[in-house]
Amino acid sequence: MSTATTLNLDRIMPGVSTETLRKYDISGPRYTSYPTADRFVDAFTEDSYKLALEQRRAIAANQPLSIYVHIPFCESLCFFCACNKIVTKHHERSVEYLRYLNREIDLHIAHLGAGQTISQLHLGGGSPTFFSDEELSELMAMLKRNFIFAAGGEYSIEVDPRTVNEQRLKHLADLGFNRLSFGVQDFDPEVQKAVHRIQPAEQVFSLVEAARRYQFKSVNVDLIYGLPMQTPESFKHTLAQVVALKPNRIALYGYAHLPERFKPQRRISEYELPAATDKITMLASALSTFLAAGYVYVGMDHFALPDDDLAIAKRQGRLHRNFQGYSTQPDCDLISLGVSAIGRVGATYSQNAKTIEEYYDHLNHGRFPVERGLALSRDDIVRRAVIMAIMCQGALQYEAIELAYMLDFKSYFADELEALKALEKTDMVVLENDGLQVTDTGWFFVRAVAMVFDKHLQTDRNRARFSKIL
Repeated sequence: MSTATTLNLDRIMPGVSTETLRKYDISGPRYTSYPTADRFVDAFTEDSYKLALEQRRAIAANQPLSIYVHIPFCESLCFFCACNKIVTKHHERSVEYLRYLNREIDLHIAHLGAGQTISQLHLGGGSPTFFSDEELSELMAMLKRNFIFAAGGEYSIEVDPRTVNEQRLKHLADLGFNRLSFGVQDFDPEVQKAVHRIQPAEQVFSLVEAARRYQFKSVNVDLIYGLPMQTPESFKHTLAQVVALKPNRIALYGYAHLPERFKPQRRISEYELPAATDKITMLASALSTFLAAGYVYVGMDHFALPDDDLAIAKRQGRLHRNFQGYSTQPDCDLISLGVSAIGRVGATYSQNAKTIEEYYDHLNHGRFPVERGLALSRDDIVRRAVIMAIMCQGALQYEAIELAYMLDFKSYFADELEALKALEKTDMVVLENDGLQVTDTGWFFVRAVAMVFDKHLQTDRNRARFSKIL
């Protein structure tokens, strides 16, 4: 589906040719971690995870934790969804799930010790607001019994606007949540119908207004471009509505159509998807609209108002990236709870069982539900530092890596520096004697810049499992 017949590249992306767009319209990781989750192995077991927790208790117990809780349930199916979810209207299932979350928390406390401080909590899904107010209260009580919530921390929850009202938002504020993320995707009724997610704009505007009354520190809105029935013209109208809504943060994602991996997407007709040129136009339109409205382009898929903590962290070079995306919190261990949840402890990554039956079975036998993961090598750790510097700061000082990891950067990354010369010719990076800088143009392709340093990807011929970088 396409409505745009020509694309004025000089206006949208100065200096970017059609040939360059075609060349870099490729699939690649989002780098919420390095190595990426597709590199996890079954050889990383519960015993591996226990060892990582014991090492943390011995040498890093005083460092704050981040906690992620995955709540997989949704009342209805969104056709674009690529999350691990369970579609059901049987709310009694969440009562059982809470009991198992409590068991998983108890296992962690047995190995970490009670009273660990957390500076960041995120409830994701699925739809966390599938839980009733009472169940959310019980979950927070579990966590507060076992962990100390740091003053000034980030405590956020993903909210399906169709499942909450003003009273529910007040309850979330009373529980201690100070950040909300509303899943909007698109305000256009035809697009909403095509993806099976009907939610009137008036409903979202009312909820955001209520969130401000209850003094949530930050309200985020998620948008997706490249959905079926979207056109550059219809998306401009959605962008204008978002600007009028004026959330503190905006997360803008390109839709990745991978029906061979995600069954719900098989209900989307490829003929209704916008053409690649239209997707580029939508992206460029969003960038110009949000920048003109005063938002800071934090990077890749995030915008924030200048006084938001995310924009401040960007200015001060304190931005980080974890499995939930960009973060203002220091690079800390992440304990993840729930089915399919991915965590990080020390130099390890781990993922829980992907089905609720397997998740329950592990916990019924008193075991952590870890089913796969990865112990990072020294090379992985070095490359992670390089990739995260590119993704978060858009710049890299070679000396910082040399001092931290006792290596000669230009020798260690000789092949990568040679490969970057091709990106320099297309004005995506500036290579200097002591470092590199991603250009304004390069931010459109920042994943392509990071991919140069991805050793695992160099020999990978199956990149189609990743989303397109544009």
